[in-house]
Amino acid sequence: MKLIFEKSSPGRRSARFPRPAADKKLINAKLLREKPAEIPQLPESEVVRHFTGLSRLNFSVDTNFYPLGSCTMKYNPKACEFVASLPGFAQIHPLWPQLRHGGQLTQGALRLLYETERLLSEITGMAEFTLQPLAGAHGELTGSMLIAAYHRARGNKKTKIIIPDSAHGTNPASAALAGYEVVTIPSNSRGTVDLAKLKAAVTAETAGMMMTNPNTLGLFEPDVEAIAAIIHEVDGLMYYDGANFNAVIGRCKPAEMGFDVCHLNLHKTFATPHGGGGPGAGPVGVAEKLRKYLPISRVVKNKDGMFSLDYDYPESIGYVAPFYGNFAVIVRTCAYCLMLGKEGLRAASDRAVLNSNYVFARLRDCFLPAHDSRCMHECVFSAKPLAENGIHAIDIAKGLIDLGFHPPTVYFPLIVPEAMMIEPTETETRETLDEFIAVMRDLARTARENPAALKAAPVTTSVGRLDEVAAARKMDLAYQEMQNDRPENIIGK
Repeated sequence: MKLIFEKSSPGRRSARFPRPAADKKLINAKLLREKPAEIPQLPESEVVRHFTGLSRLNFSVDTNFYPLGSCTMKYNPKACEFVASLPGFAQIHPLWPQLRHGGQLTQGALRLLYETERLLSEITGMAEFTLQPLAGAHGELTGSMLIAAYHRARGNKKTKIIIPDSAHGTNPASAALAGYEVVTIPSNSRGTVDLAKLKAAVTAETAGMMMTNPNTLGLFEPDVEAIAAIIHEVDGLMYYDGANFNAVIGRCKPAEMGFDVCHLNLHKTFATPHGGGGPGAGPVGVAEKLRKYLPISRVVKNKDGMFSLDYDYPESIGYVAPFYGNFAVIVRTCAYCLMLGKEGLRAASDRAVLNSNYVFARLRDCFLPAHDSRCMHECVFSAKPLAENGIHAIDIAKGLIDLGFHPPTVYFPLIVPEAMMIEPTETETRETLDEFIAVMRDLARTARENPAALKAAPVTTSVGRLDEVAAARKMDLAYQEMQNDRPENIIGK
């Protein structure tokens, strides 16, 4: 498909309006163009066809099943999109006044931020939230900085953060960025934290522990309260990675499990658009003893009922993001929570777990379960037994592309060889799951009877099987315009 610049033809326009007479004396000469901007010139029909054509190349939750484990790629309600597009939310500017002299223009937005913080606090049991972190990993870093602030204020000499081997990969990176040494705890035979090895690893230098519950194997940690007690015994703090919160929302609260810090992925649990590097949001909640360290600014409700930003927190870790965080994502989250309510959120979680266990039960005889026990919101299989036929997890993933399904996450979690992590979410029907299951069973049969066919997949796409090692190590980032199969013009690098 040609770039829109290639379709451009000089002199063509999408619309023609009278040119206003501009007084160039009113504009700083340094700001004036010396020549017209080099933008594509096309009629409106061609512009619409071009971008409509591009949209048809997208593979998204709006078009197909997207069982990407760990990422919770669930359908985004269009009602939430509508609310986020309301002019009062979409067209305001973060530098507009908060109170007098036009402050009424931002009061609705400030109230939404304030009330969303209260909603998330109620859902998690935390004392207060900051909505500023712009992604899950950003929330992890913010939480790690809060842990550091707590120990610094108490004069504690803490240098280590404990992280299970089943954690998300960003956990150790976030802890390291905050200045901590990472101590890894291996999983036991059940796929959960090994309590004996945890006790052996905890010392006076332990600042805290970062946990995902359910973990990346899709398993709930049954000993979570005992784990929290071990960490708290040395004045360590428990950090809850909320990446998998979609499995337990409305069923249990991180604070009640013993966690002191908690981040939530709004773009996962609360159904806001997700993928392509953003947008995201990773609000962080804290227990009462950490409240004073939260980032500034904070939205407060004044005695007269008006809302404003408060900066007077001398022990705060400071700014972690500009303005209010990813505001449009927060608007969608607020709308989602209000639409579903307490019972609706719980029902969504229940169905996510039901769907995952349904897929697990239907595929466990075709693929090797990572752990043969009831799972939560996602299930993990291993394609290792197929290796005797030369088939690996990547081949199953490529075969799914040919059959119209987005592949699940493969090769993660790292502790499972040839891992395939499937998360159906609560938004998929049984009919869709049955179609996916049938295709997966067919692929397992093909892997045994005709492995060469899978090694060639995908064959129905415009680009076939790539040499992924070469693609990573020998990237060619230059665009080349092709004429008669020969490169004639390099547009950019």
